[in-house]
Amino acid sequence: MLDQKKVFETLLTHGVSYYVGVPDSYLNGFCNYALQNYPKHNIITANEGNAVALAAGHYLATKEIPLVYMQNSGEGNAVNPLASLADKDVYATPMILLIGWRGQENSEPNHPQHWRQGEITTGLLDILHIPFSILNDSDEEFAGIVEKAVKYCEETRGIYAFIAPKGVMADPDKPNNVDATYPMSREEAIEVVLDHMPADTIYSATTGRATRELFFLREKRGEGKEHDFLNVGSMGHASSVALGIALSTNRPVVALDGDSAAIMHMGAMTMVSKVNVPNFLHIILNNGAHESVGGQPSAGHLLDWTKIAEACGYATVGKAVTTKEELIEAIDELQKADRAAFIDCRIHKGLTRKLPPIIFDHRKAIDKLIDDLNG
Repeated sequence: MLDQKKVFETLLTHGVSYYVGVPDSYLNGFCNYALQNYPKHNIITANEGNAVALAAGHYLATKEIPLVYMQNSGEGNAVNPLASLADKDVYATPMILLIGWRGQENSEPNHPQHWRQGEITTGLLDILHIPFSILNDSDEEFAGIVEKAVKYCEETRGIYAFIAPKGVMADPDKPNNVDATYPMSREEAIEVVLDHMPADTIYSATTGRATRELFFLREKRGEGKEHDFLNVGSMGHASSVALGIALSTNRPVVALDGDSAAIMHMGAMTMVSKVNVPNFLHIILNNGAHESVGGQPSAGHLLDWTKIAEACGYATVGKAVTTKEELIEAIDELQKADRAAFIDCRIHKGLTRKLPPIIFDHRKAIDKLIDDLNG
């Protein structure tokens, strides 16, 4: 791993002092160092395209080169503003991209959701005409790469990318920052939902800990997994998958969403205003953090999700729920709603137990769900 103190000293020496992006486990050393040491210069954004646009605004106001960080899965969110806003032939807003390289070669043998993205990471940059350097653990080489990148950005008003393979920017020991803000853990909340929804309910669990906790709860409870969609990739889209299923079946469908994931594509929540889907229950397991990648803060606890949901057309119980009893009451009440329903379920940060990575046959799992839905 690169010495993060030296990383930031090098960036600052070359005038790169504004950091904006979406946290990634491959970049958690960088993200947590920025959070702890440069909180006023570090903005965690809703999604990667949002980060590119903020970085462009920073350059316009200061003429200083910003740095945008993301997992390589976020390249897709960033393509539009990179190509049609920041590009040299449009508004020429230079910036440095720091991209965590999930799925590089055989670095993720059990996680096919990263394979294609890993394969196309550098190719997407080539298509966008963005030069890049692949980082290693040498602090001296990093200093030279930063100097080269900043010179390129200044001379061409172009974009330069740093690609960080596994271990280069990541602390191997991710913190488990348990707090006591709210009594329930995510796993406890999920189990309450499983206990109080009908047995034939379909679940769509969001990227990260929610998928893992649902997976291992099924094993702990001796239950099958044929009712579950595990949204192991495509962060922010679990609720849309759930809505798509709910619109095509009469069975109850629950989206087990995360606050950071919901924020990433919040516009999807407006869809329920246009459709009749009373069998859809959207639950945000809201811990105010990007827990799966290191616990960096999100805006989750700062938002009134209930008012947002009501404005989008959901039925609610009028407030966030914070205890098992309140969650049970909300589930019971909202199963009687005449339209899509929503619960902001406030939970504390931190993991209740250490869980291994999910290792399963994705094609077999999804085919079981398809067979279950199609009788």
